[in-house]
Amino acid sequence: MPRNATSHPHFHASAHTLPLSRSLLAIAIALAWLAPSPGTLLAQTSYPMLMSLEPAAACVGQTTEHTIHSRYSMYQASAVIVTGSGVTGEIIHPEQKEEDPAKPPSLTAMQVRFTVEESALPGVRDFRITTPNGVSTLGQLVIAREKTITETSPNDRADQAQEVAIPATLCGAIEKAEDVDYFKFHASAGDAFSFHVRSMRLQNRIHDLQQHSDPILTLRNAAGSTVATSDNFFFGDPFFAHQFTQEGDYYLEIRDVRYQGNKYWQYSIEVSNAPFATQAYPLAVAPGKATRLQVVGYHLGQATSADVQLEQDASCGEVQLALPLADDVHTNPVPLVVSDLPLVNEPTTENNTVETASMVTLPGGINGRIEQESDVDCFAFEAKKDEKYSFEIIARRLGSALDSHLRLLNSDGKQLQLNDDLRIGKRGSSDSWIENWQVPADGKYILEVRDLHLRGGDPFVYHLRVTKAEPYFELYLDTDKTQLTPGTSGIMFVRAVKKNGFDGEIALQIDGLPAGVTGHCGRILAGKAVDGCIVLTAADDATPTWGNVTIRGVSEIPSATGDAVSLSAQAVPYQETYQPGGGRGHYPVALHTVAIAAPSDIRAVKLSTHELTLKPGGSAKVDITIERAEGFDKNVSLDVIFKHLSSVYGNSLPAGVTLDGGASKVLLTKGAVTGHITLQAAADAAPVQKQQIAVMANVSLNFVMKATYSSKPLLVTVTE
Repeated sequence: MPRNATSHPHFHASAHTLPLSRSLLAIAIALAWLAPSPGTLLAQTSYPMLMSLEPAAACVGQTTEHTIHSRYSMYQASAVIVTGSGVTGEIIHPEQKEEDPAKPPSLTAMQVRFTVEESALPGVRDFRITTPNGVSTLGQLVIAREKTITETSPNDRADQAQEVAIPATLCGAIEKAEDVDYFKFHASAGDAFSFHVRSMRLQNRIHDLQQHSDPILTLRNAAGSTVATSDNFFFGDPFFAHQFTQEGDYYLEIRDVRYQGNKYWQYSIEVSNAPFATQAYPLAVAPGKATRLQVVGYHLGQATSADVQLEQDASCGEVQLALPLADDVHTNPVPLVVSDLPLVNEPTTENNTVETASMVTLPGGINGRIEQESDVDCFAFEAKKDEKYSFEIIARRLGSALDSHLRLLNSDGKQLQLNDDLRIGKRGSSDSWIENWQVPADGKYILEVRDLHLRGGDPFVYHLRVTKAEPYFELYLDTDKTQLTPGTSGIMFVRAVKKNGFDGEIALQIDGLPAGVTGHCGRILAGKAVDGCIVLTAADDATPTWGNVTIRGVSEIPSATGDAVSLSAQAVPYQETYQPGGGRGHYPVALHTVAIAAPSDIRAVKLSTHELTLKPGGSAKVDITIERAEGFDKNVSLDVIFKHLSSVYGNSLPAGVTLDGGASKVLLTKGAVTGHITLQAAADAAPVQKQQIAVMANVSLNFVMKATYSSKPLLVTVTE
């Protein structure tokens, strides 16, 4: 079946040169094999790729029906998996008709029913469905506080505007070029509402939606004059709040700012007079400690603060909290950082210069805010020669308006380090991070924080996390799902980012496997190696099921005293996305699902041996036989490295061991079932014992995505 498919210290092959003519020919052959014509699927079966949910929102305390749209069939879907608590889904099966068992219908639109409990936290949930062809990619469901109203057509002009009563969550789609949707409502003088659009953000995780909406929202009066408008507020999505001074009819207009459209560009507009918080200050709180937060937002009334106290055993990291205001009224959920570091807040005294910098003690966490335009916050600290520190700004990732600019200065104001944007895993952020800085000499140093564009105000909150720079690692899963069928195997690749001098071996672990599935956990080798793999095998008699799994890595390093120090990290799953131009993108998600489904195009990948020994400079061959489903004669590509075009996404081969393409048969055409691979060890390949890899059989789903089937583990040893 297709594969897709210790906490982080911060907050969330050789190339061979060909002559030009041969290079172009090789590229042309590869593209001709990889790229199916538009609308063509090379595999005979594929998991569903969810494209949209209509309507996009469900209301707290209600049960509503929705339509899922997908690429590839959702026929006989059986379950809905939803992240978080308080929300459940069920499939509404279409009316049964007489069908040809050999040609099941292609069901690309399907009804689903979501039930949202009163206690469910508003926001966005990921969901997926299970089908006989495996689990789907992820879709997004908005959980709203206000009742939902779905767009009715035509509503493309003001005189066709759909009349609605607010507060409400208005759902629709910018479904075609030049589509403009109008909603008409009545407001009284003194009414105050917030208008919050979710559209572009809902599309970040959509697997096969290459172009995203860029909505603009406009409020007009009865005469058509603009009263308020917003384009980009929450990243690409609009938001504004407005208090009406005159009673009358008003029009809400939403469109793509470029006048483009797509039937999958769903949106929700949450129109509410309830308190709406955008940020809270301080941004970081300690477990078990009562903290008074200043609330930044709209329609807060006289209650501009909220008291919160988390459980003493609350996990460190990001948390979403609905903040309690007066009279048992709560805001929408806002993000906060839970930190076990000693926390201090920026003082009220002026600290804009090196001379007036506020003294702080490290390590620790600093809560601050760029209160006004051109504001600069400076913090001074004492440090000893050769100490190592990391300095991380957490702001934009949690919805702050701050685009941070972080500088590290000496006591004379000379710049030692500077960072604007950081990168975590495969994604970048406008936050800042100076990592593993070594103190050059005993003395006083300055941290300077400002907005890159010298903006400021109440929403420009931040948390500056300062820690001793210790060796550690992060882990990332290349996909968010692993698909299996009875008696078959699948592979998941785990990539390590090794930090602050860590270069040890990492043992992989997996928890939460569904019944009937066995995990063969490999390792990420020491040194420069970054990839390891876990091979999963379903029992011959395994029945359809699924489970959300957790993957961790563990390692040990010596401490300064010589004792062993244990390190661990949980792997962050990524969902693959089809990028414009044929790139393979990734977006972090909350879960990795392992599923057992019905037999598919390839029934087995069998090897002539499961242990291979290489001498430095030597090579060895493995014969491979695939078992095809009856009638499946499409091209199959064999490999031991997971890659797309020139990028490698998973390679657990030992250093110095490569696939010898010239001595291998890896392209099986016209129904061929046998091939072979030859592994070559470099003359200086280091010895290694039984490093786990697997042979993959790949079938194209589209230009970017593959259905990947795996052999059972192949253990590679390199001798002295």
